[in-house]
Amino acid sequence: MKPRPLVSVLATTLIVFGMGTGCKRTRPEATRPADVRVTAAADLFLAFAEMGQAYERSTGQKVIFSFGSTGMAAKQLREGAPFDMFAAANVSYVDEVVSANVCDGTTKSPYARGRVAVWTKQGGVAHPRAFADLADARFKRIAIANPEHAPYGKAARQALESAGILGAVESRLVLGENVRQTLQFAETGNVDAAIVALSIVIGDHTNTWTLVEESRHKPIDQALVVCNRGKNRDGGSAFAHFVNSEAGRSIMRRYGFLLPGERVASSQ
Repeated sequence: MKPRPLVSVLATTLIVFGMGTGCKRTRPEATRPADVRVTAAADLFLAFAEMGQAYERSTGQKVIFSFGSTGMAAKQLREGAPFDMFAAANVSYVDEVVSANVCDGTTKSPYARGRVAVWTKQGGVAHPRAFADLADARFKRIAIANPEHAPYGKAARQALESAGILGAVESRLVLGENVRQTLQFAETGNVDAAIVALSIVIGDHTNTWTLVEESRHKPIDQALVVCNRGKNRDGGSAFAHFVNSEAGRSIMRRYGFLLPGERVASSQ
């Protein structure tokens, strides 16, 4: 067999390699939507965790939450915190950040009315049969969120006052930074009872909780607003719409919230 010329072999090799290079196609990587950053009241911890998952499944966009007392969140926003949306536990704090020009008043929207509950740990002090029973000596320490900046703490204090027992229990009150911390005080046995948001105990089938009559405190009307200093205003607006969508409202109902315009049944 006659050997092929070296030049011919090299030329064939270059052609093959050249064709391989020329045929290769690079696909641009899909751009992942920017995260949405939301500062939200602590009573939304469970509801919004589920809401964020539902939103991400629907849009592919992830929501990053920061939960805490509404008053502290409003303070952070006024000081320049770059959140895309603010979900407050009381509409008055939304009005504050709008007045400070850090959030857009045209996007202000009610999304829920909160409810208050008394929670006690199984195996601890016997649960009060009536709200006024919190004045009993067996409740040596009672936790509420700090009324200075937590709407549920303010509502708890109003309920104690309307029941005529604030004077009897005031020296026994232990203040949590927010309703999540307030509940933790009771979960760890550091207090005998906690007055918290219904939304963070409604799924608890082990311990005991009871609703506080809404007539005992001012309405906890909650509102949200899109903010000006975030990096993803469009995402903040889209998530705000999702909260008030049919899917979002279905989630809120499951966590015990009343929706805008709804009222407690007269039997309660």
